[in-house]
Amino acid sequence: MNFYIQQSININLLKIDGITNSSVLQIGSAGMIKPVSYLYNTGGFTAPAPEAIHPSEITTGMGEMPGGSNILEAPAVPLQAPVRQI
Repeated sequence: MNFYIQQSININLLKIDGITNSSVLQIGSAGMIKPVSYLYNTGGFTAPAPEAIHPSEITTGMGEMPGGSNILEAPAVPLQAPVRQI
């Protein structure tokens, strides 16, 4: 038996505290939801990742800075404000 459902959903505020890999957010009717999980090695990695470096060990690479510190205190990647293209 087939059910045909017409829905009108208005969401004024949707607050989600957390989503994990196995979370399902359903709004409205979806029929049957089947859990599925696929793991792919898209980078072609063959060895484990190197150990993470503690932030206090990251330096600027520019030698001694004024104030006696060469610890990185800014983002490693320059941050740019969003640009609206017309």
